[in-house]
Amino acid sequence: MKKIEAIVKPFKLDEVREALTEVGINGLTVTEVKGFGRQKGHSEIYRGAEYVVDFLPKIKIEIVLADDVVDQAVEAIIRAAHTGKIGDGKIFVTPVEQVIRIRTGETGETAV
Repeated sequence: MKKIEAIVKPFKLDEVREALTEVGINGLTVTEVKGFGRQKGHSEIYRGAEYVVDFLPKIKIEIVLADDVVDQAVEAIIRAAHTGKIGDGKIFVTPVEQVIRIRTGETGETAV
């Protein structure tokens, strides 16, 4: 099993969710996060004063999947989140040793 963590622009969340649903992935976790990479933030003017916004709002999507569907999920995320502009985000794929469904005690892929 693998865990996919994708950091995407907030306005791309619905498109990414729909793309994942199309490839048969129904469960995911979404977190509102802030961060920066090459974008480095930006300056804004508020009530006449300029200030720097170092951390930009992003969405973090987490999914745990069977190994055989990881490539499809990654491609779906890339296709849906891509704008071609700086700050489109990143995808991290890491191994998952164990999954346990708390309600039933199921383990492994049946718990996903």
